[in-house]
Amino acid sequence: MSEPMKEVISSLPFFKVERSVEWFEQKQQQSAHAIHLYVEKICTPSHTFELTHVHDVSYRPFSNGDGLFYLHTNQGLFTFEVKTDPTDFMTSYRKLRGDFYPL
Repeated sequence: MSEPMKEVISSLPFFKVERSVEWFEQKQQQSAHAIHLYVEKICTPSHTFELTHVHDVSYRPFSNGDGLFYLHTNQGLFTFEVKTDPTDFMTSYRKLRGDFYPL
């Protein structure tokens, strides 16, 4: 019997910029991805973290409206470039963890 689908509680879109140099010209390619929060885990395209292994989440905005979202885990610090405010994602994460202090 298969396991039932787990509901996504919150998602946070992020983008990844890959730079390359071709014939003395620097090129940039941007791709869109998402981080998903579930009841027991956080999933990125390349990693899955049990919530018990996530120590905290934080955010550093830039003046242009973009920012960096940080995922603090027992495997290290993971950084994601975001164009949207991650407050809803961070609040959902903290509610799951039982942390009710304001952001």
